[in-house]
Amino acid sequence: MDRNRKAWVRGVTGLMALAASGALGLLSGCTDPLLTSNEPRSQYDRYDAIRAQRSPSYLEDEYGRRRPDLYGRLGKKN
Repeated sequence: MDRNRKAWVRGVTGLMALAASGALGLLSGCTDPLLTSNEPRSQYDRYDAIRAQRSPSYLEDEYGRRRPDLYGRLGKKN
């Protein structure tokens, strides 16, 4: 009987942890992003924007998913 009780307590504890992490995920998903699209990305961003050389924030990949354009934003300019 002691063995079954330990398994039951372990199962209930696991379910409570899963529920708590799910609730935390739901609550943290509704926050505003840290950086918005109109904030400067680097010290040279205003310079690039004025000269129409600013790279887009997001690109669409070959599967149609929106991905951040890290290479365009952080890489060298042509």
